[in-house]
Amino acid sequence: MRLQCTLLNFKAALFQGRLRRGKNTYLPSAILPSAPVERPAMKDNSTRTGTGTAALAILACVLWSTAFVAIKYGLRFAGPVSFAGARFTMAGLLLLPFCGHLRTFFRTVTANAWPVFVLSMFQTSLHYGLFYAGMTLVPGALAAIVIGSAPLITALTAHFLMPGERLNSAKVVSLIIGIIGVAVISLSRQPWQAAGLKEFSGIMLLLMSSFSAALGYIIVAKNRLRIPPLVLNSSQVFLGGITLLLVSLPLEGIPSEKPPVAFFLVLGWLALVSAAAISIWYYLLKVRKVKVSELNVWLFIIPINGAVLSWLLIPGESPTIFSVTGMICIAVSILTFFRASRKTEQT
Repeated sequence: MRLQCTLLNFKAALFQGRLRRGKNTYLPSAILPSAPVERPAMKDNSTRTGTGTAALAILACVLWSTAFVAIKYGLRFAGPVSFAGARFTMAGLLLLPFCGHLRTFFRTVTANAWPVFVLSMFQTSLHYGLFYAGMTLVPGALAAIVIGSAPLITALTAHFLMPGERLNSAKVVSLIIGIIGVAVISLSRQPWQAAGLKEFSGIMLLLMSSFSAALGYIIVAKNRLRIPPLVLNSSQVFLGGITLLLVSLPLEGIPSEKPPVAFFLVLGWLALVSAAAISIWYYLLKVRKVKVSELNVWLFIIPINGAVLSWLLIPGESPTIFSVTGMICIAVSILTFFRASRKTEQT
């Protein structure tokens, strides 16, 4: 009976809760709150910072980190744009059952059609179109490390475009550490040579994809959309996926060969990862009442685990002193940045 109640509360929180914008509300890819995250005053912090909360946050980050290996495998059988489009079309459909009644869902999306469309362009179409294109040019481990800097790019973009999102000295230092990490990785690819220029171009595409995602977060924060976060995510992810599929037709054509069964398993896994990780993250925010700054501390897991999995599972990939140094810099930067955010909130 207790389990049944927990599951009912979980689903209710997913489609009924609205998040309210606050400082440093970066969430990983495809997690896009429609308004700032609510920070209710609570004297008892045990439900927010307990072992169960940490375990779920770690699980979500580990799920996201598996995407790099899966994407590198899938790109062997599909073009980057069509592959991304198929994944996020499926992910949007998987989120649909958590969005309430279909009639209410379509009425809400129709009433917010223009912001949902604009958001889907920045947050899904541009973001993942650039991301998957960059993945074709760089090793999976390198992509995981570079994409790990996305929270820092979001914070830097918000500093210039969002009033009240200014960086203090501690955050600036953490950003400098992250920039050093990206610079070490980029220069280690020797962009002045032909082979190195290819990988350097891939790094630039990955950074541009993170910037596109940052603009998506800012669009949501500035417009204060009155739409449940999972309704917003399901609709914009689905619409962005469809857009990518349509764009892929003139760019990549229709595949002439049928991919192996393993490709469809990987595609299904990637769509499931997006839907499951989003659900876990919103559960922690709405049911466990965890602050975003407390959850974001765990984001350092994504570049580390993503790189390690790539080194272990992708043939021909292995760590180098430069990649490990860059990974450590970015992970330390994320940890120090969001710890500084927590201290700012407590004062």
